[in-house]
Amino acid sequence: MSARILTPLILSLYCCTLPALAEETPEKWFAQGQEAVETRLERLKEAPAKAKNVILFIGDGMGISTITAARILAGQLAGEAGEENELFFETFPNSALSKTYNVNQQTPDSAGTMTAMATGVKTNAALISVNQYVRLGDCSSAEGNNLTTLLERAESAGLSTGIVSTARLTHATPAANYSHSMHRNFEDDGDAAAMSEVGNCIDIARQLVEFSALHPGSNGLEVALGGGRLNFLPKTEHADPEDGVAGMRLDGRDLTAEWTERYPHSAYVWNQAQFDKIDVGHTEHLLGLFDGSHMEYELDRERDKAGEPSLSEMTATAIRLLAKNPKGYYLNVEAGRIDHAHHATNPQRALTDTIELANAVRTAFEMTNPEETLIIVTADHSHVMTLAGYPTRGNPILGKVVGNDASGAPKHEPEKAADGLPYTTLGYINGVGYHMLENEESADAVFAQPMNQTGRADLTEVDTTAPGFHPETLVPIANETHGGEDVAVYATGPGAELVSGLMEQNVIYHIMAEALQLQDH
Repeated sequence: MSARILTPLILSLYCCTLPALAEETPEKWFAQGQEAVETRLERLKEAPAKAKNVILFIGDGMGISTITAARILAGQLAGEAGEENELFFETFPNSALSKTYNVNQQTPDSAGTMTAMATGVKTNAALISVNQYVRLGDCSSAEGNNLTTLLERAESAGLSTGIVSTARLTHATPAANYSHSMHRNFEDDGDAAAMSEVGNCIDIARQLVEFSALHPGSNGLEVALGGGRLNFLPKTEHADPEDGVAGMRLDGRDLTAEWTERYPHSAYVWNQAQFDKIDVGHTEHLLGLFDGSHMEYELDRERDKAGEPSLSEMTATAIRLLAKNPKGYYLNVEAGRIDHAHHATNPQRALTDTIELANAVRTAFEMTNPEETLIIVTADHSHVMTLAGYPTRGNPILGKVVGNDASGAPKHEPEKAADGLPYTTLGYINGVGYHMLENEESADAVFAQPMNQTGRADLTEVDTTAPGFHPETLVPIANETHGGEDVAVYATGPGAELVSGLMEQNVIYHIMAEALQLQDH
């Protein structure tokens, strides 16, 4: 078929898809999610048992290539070849693929994707638990367009609720559980100036602390552990107890103090020592903010000045506190910094955070009754990291590609590309790579680098397994992007049978609601 014929055909097909977008509504997204669960229920010989508890694990940016590479790295760290290894959640009996696109974007962002999982309705990028009719940054468009979250339904039903994240608690994924916002960046009132029309909308940090007041009949989240301390502290000198810097709040309020004032038998902690001393038996509401912004990568956590708990430790404490409620609980746990490491083209930190997520899942599984707790593990979206070349079995996943010779045995030297230079197994389609960074030790330095890449760097004498190494990228941009392909979903426990095949991402909400039987709340 000639290009002259093909181009009009493509254009005509593209034009014909546009009316379908106009027909998409929040109500249809929700109904389609329910129908998908009903269809799955009809296929089962008997209805799944009701779940008392649901734990949703999100590896932010944990695409399938990330899972594969983390699986291999974990095996190699244990002295194995690596490829035969399994991350703990990969042993779960049920799995599926999830389509991650936003209503308005082919490749999504975390706000829209987590809103789909938290509310059962897909929405536009950068919106937090509001529907697609809201204009980004415009408070006046948000009235009447809030979407009810699973956490809110759980609170209404008398269940306990919690969020755990290595990112800021006001960041997109955790925030979509408890807040509604016309922009994901409205994390504290200091962000108001960046909004097109802030109106009387309440910032995300306030929505967390004031949850019980904003939702009559609820007693507020029982657990909130993560980073983002500065969003809760006033913009006064030395407000932050760890770094002595000012907070971000312009209203002069200390929301950490308001947390303990608002909730009886509550506690606020900000370092490892305080976390270790938590009396779970006498604590009903726990707020932990362990960093001014995001928490440390797992690879760097032990070097934190005040000390930070691991994702596994936070998960364990959250479960102990939530499990006191005989009615059950809903808990969302996010490994938020997988995403940040990928944006910085720093695979070692992304993979070690993925391994720690698997450890946290194992912790949750071992602490709960598999007959009453549904555990789902998935990602909100992927990244553009690739595994390429033809490395020999057991080749270091963070290393240069070493192939096999004509007899099938490993070679002694790395493979060379057509330009005569070696290359790594892991690479990125876009972002800032080694050539521009000159092997910077700090992953955060990528955002200040010039975009003047010409040719490839010679990695012959470079230790590509060093924590600060950034692989080569094809398209030089300051911030590596998300990927748009499907992500994996893994599940075990009552209701896990509903996780199957190819699903729209918002179906995950309906599976959890069905398992907890919260449809009427």
